[in-house]
Amino acid sequence: MAEAMGLRERKKRQTGRRIHRAAIGLFVERGFDQVSVQEIADAAEVSKMTVFNYFPTKEDLVFKAMEEHFSDAARAVRDRAPGESAVDAVRRQFLEMVENRDPAVGLDAEPFARQIRQLVLATPVLTERAFLAAQRGARELAALLAEETGDLMRATVAAATLSAARNALIEEHHRRVTEGESLDLIAAEAPERARAAFDLIESGLRGYAVRESGGPGAA
Repeated sequence: MAEAMGLRERKKRQTGRRIHRAAIGLFVERGFDQVSVQEIADAAEVSKMTVFNYFPTKEDLVFKAMEEHFSDAARAVRDRAPGESAVDAVRRQFLEMVENRDPAVGLDAEPFARQIRQLVLATPVLTERAFLAAQRGARELAALLAEETGDLMRATVAAATLSAARNALIEEHHRRVTEGESLDLIAAEAPERARAAFDLIESGLRGYAVRESGGPGAA
């Protein structure tokens, strides 16, 4: 039974991935507004209803696979160890993503993630959704910090600052790739750039939201 369920789950993920890639391919080729859901279903060799079962809206075909990354900074802070500050947690997570060449930070060798980014930037409805999703991520981080510190104003400033640092680093990676620089060189220099970015904001947030032993999430 478990093996059968595992097979079904794998097939389900494969179908979702096939629909997603078919949609992005068509959107990149012809533009988001010029492609119908039926055309996507035909390209993925599924029914239109199956597309909507996996992706409730047309915009979800672009965002569903990546929207969780808008909460990356909040997740880093939520899961940080006792004695670790919010800045240290976000920096550590970002450096781990750099080391793994995570597509979410613009360092994946495959161009697929960059194609999605270019599609979003070229499509107003997708740009708006990306902006709103990023804002939700920053508010999530602010709410988490406010719950721990009891100061919503400072938490909102800290969340905005940390989010801005991450976004600036990711944009720098994409800019350099677009200008034709070697991805290996960008990845090699990324850790130092990340440290420099977080060092720039650390003096203002030094000692802020250091998790105490026995605090939320502590073992």
